[in-house]
Amino acid sequence: MRLPKTDKLVLAVMCGVPTVLLLAFVWFPALASVGLSFTSWDGIGGVGTIEWVGTRNYSQIFSIYPPFWPALRHNLYWLAFFILIPTTFGIFLAVVLDRAIRFSRLYQSALYLPVMLSLVLVGFIAQLFYSQDQGFINGLIGQQGTGPDWLGNPDLNLWAMMIAASWRHVGYIMVLYLAGLKSVDESLRDAARVDGANEWQTFRQVIFPVLKPINVVVLVVTVIESLRAFDIVYVVNGGKNGLELLSVLVYDNIVGEASRIGYGSAIGTILLVLALGFIVTYLVQNFRREQRP
Repeated sequence: MRLPKTDKLVLAVMCGVPTVLLLAFVWFPALASVGLSFTSWDGIGGVGTIEWVGTRNYSQIFSIYPPFWPALRHNLYWLAFFILIPTTFGIFLAVVLDRAIRFSRLYQSALYLPVMLSLVLVGFIAQLFYSQDQGFINGLIGQQGTGPDWLGNPDLNLWAMMIAASWRHVGYIMVLYLAGLKSVDESLRDAARVDGANEWQTFRQVIFPVLKPINVVVLVVTVIESLRAFDIVYVVNGGKNGLELLSVLVYDNIVGEASRIGYGSAIGTILLVLALGFIVTYLVQNFRREQRP
């Protein structure tokens, strides 16, 4: 059916404007960053001062840049923690609230409320809980001033920040899965009950496979949130002393005193490759399973 010119114009604007914005503010900066990772530039001089250095930035990052390996390890810890703890807990909450229990709307609102907060604010709230001298946790155990230094101890502060960030992430995962569960055909549950499946078997073998589109979205969101974590650790101690992350290294090299645009871009490119690696691997495995007879 041919569309009127007015409808074509509306479609062109609705598709064209987001596409232009996506290209201008996402893809062009990303590709430019990849290109700059092969150069040496302090960000002050013009384009003519950019010097091509090939893979020198990458070789130096992997060989003579001490903060890189701890930051990479911390990011992988963050990713594994987010997949195992807040994602699993978010699924559990979604299943419980999907049963239409009493005051479920109130619970949903309360659990989703942290998602509305920025990670910077979550970081400030975390300091109120974790402070050694006046923090809620040490006060609760009666050890204010003498209890564990949750934010200053490099063996503890990373885990403390991951728990604080999980508080915000759980609500987002819960809402995504709750929306997916609401769309599941009730006849699938009825058929599973007729076959004698219990609730766990019904969820694992019937419901969860149906939620595959939600699983993909959750994986993408979790990987991105884990690898780009920056705000919450930077407000605590600038991403130092046990809170080193790749995103902090990118900031320090591009915006900080170092002003090494090429170096920071190389670390950002590594971060991009890590995110795409996890996401693409998951998608390829799922497509292969679907194609098997």
